[in-house]
Amino acid sequence: MKKMFSSMAYRIGTAAAAMALMVTALNVNTTCIWLSHQPKLPQGADKLKKHQ
Repeated sequence: MKKMFSSMAYRIGTAAAAMALMVTALNVNTTCIWLSHQPKLPQGADKLKKHQ
């Protein structure tokens, strides 16, 4: 039972990390619709920015 829980937790953690990377990459390449609010990006997120 403990091994099964550990395996499941590992899979969920891997999926959560992949989702966080995708959301960060999307956030880097978009701007906020509210003109007065553009949140600060995490350090290192500029490496994910698409260069034109």
